[in-house]
Amino acid sequence: MIKYFNSNIGLLRMIAFFEGLSLIVLMFIAVPLKHLMHDPLAVRVVGPIHGVLFVLFVLFTYLVASEKEWTFKSTTWKVYLSSLIPFGTFYIDHVFLKGLHEEIKP
Repeated sequence: MIKYFNSNIGLLRMIAFFEGLSLIVLMFIAVPLKHLMHDPLAVRVVGPIHGVLFVLFVLFTYLVASEKEWTFKSTTWKVYLSSLIPFGTFYIDHVFLKGLHEEIKP
């Protein structure tokens, strides 16, 4: 876990994991509970948590994009898009962010 705190890319990867997890919980557990069981409690709890994680994800993506000099047209939009698709952050982490993080020497 410590390895994620040594760089912005590490923090982005950690935030991406939790943002992706919160999106999955929200879409596949909380929202169905709200609409099928008429119980909005899960959405009231998970919704704000997901919102904070989403904002952090957007901010850290911007920080890393600036740091790595990504162009929006080629890279940044893909990372942003991954946060809107269930399991997207896990995919972008596996195919892209993990490689960038492993390039960093401690």
